Amino acid sequence: MPQNHPDSAFDRATTVSRAEGGGVVAELDPGWEVGGGILNGGYLMAVAARAALLDSPHPHPVAVSATFLRAAAGGSARIELMAAPAGRTLANTAAVLSTETGPLLTAQVTTATLGEEPIDWSANPMPQAPAPEDCSAALRPPGVPVPGLVQRLDIRFDPATSGFVHGRPAAEPRLRAWMRLADGGEPDPFSLLMFADALPPAGFAIGRMGWAPTVQLQVLVRALPAPGWCLVENVNSEVAGGWVDEDCRIWDSTGRLVAQSRQLARLPR
Repeated sequence: MPQNHPDSAFDRATTVSRAEGGGVVAELDPGWEVGGGILNGGYLMAVAARAALLDSPHPHPVAVSATFLRAAAGGSARIELMAAPAGRTLANTAAVLSTETGPLLTAQVTTATLGEEPIDWSANPMPQAPAPEDCSAALRPPGVPVPGLVQRLDIRFDPATSGFVHGRPAAEPRLRAWMRLADGGEPDPFSLLMFADALPPAGFAIGRMGWAPTVQLQVLVRALPAPGWCLVENVNSEVAGGWVDEDCRIWDSTGRLVAQSRQLARLPR
């Protein structure tokens, strides 16, 4: 039987089920592509995390670290799992997501139970940004296809970081935008995995346009997000030698930091 009870397009697209003879299967939805039929990395991580939860006594992914082996398209997939002995507070599972063309990614998934405990200390206050209704979606040149991922998300860019849309690159590679599922589904730990990889590369802000394929991505889910919009901010700290790092922080509608990530990617060609 499927592991989750679909409530949104994202839930349905990340549904997993046990396969006869062992293992887990999923049908990768081509609608979550970022261009050229290539699926979003955060979407694939969410599929792997759902698979890992099938045998975990804990309900939430709190840390997912993935290495991407090749670009992925939609279609049937299989997830092989290797679970370590679970503890009272957390469990660890290694996952390999593959299609008929071979392995797509390997992931280490840590699961636990997220709650609503108060924050002891934080160095990550929510940035000041206009309300979502005062921000706009990034414009695309006429004739340029809109990726499926962008159609399935409602993304409103902070004007302070979206000058590149109007041909005014910034001095700093930083993007900030409000984000939610376009069909009204509320954020949860799985959609946060995808949100962490859903904005364009932060290098767009300084005019460095193009596809920046992710090599490795780690997402930490810090708390259950409140309903409503999430504010997502991506920033590069080093762009050199054909490589770029990208740090992402995500705050929920109450201003609480609910996820953060770091990835290594190749520079756009």
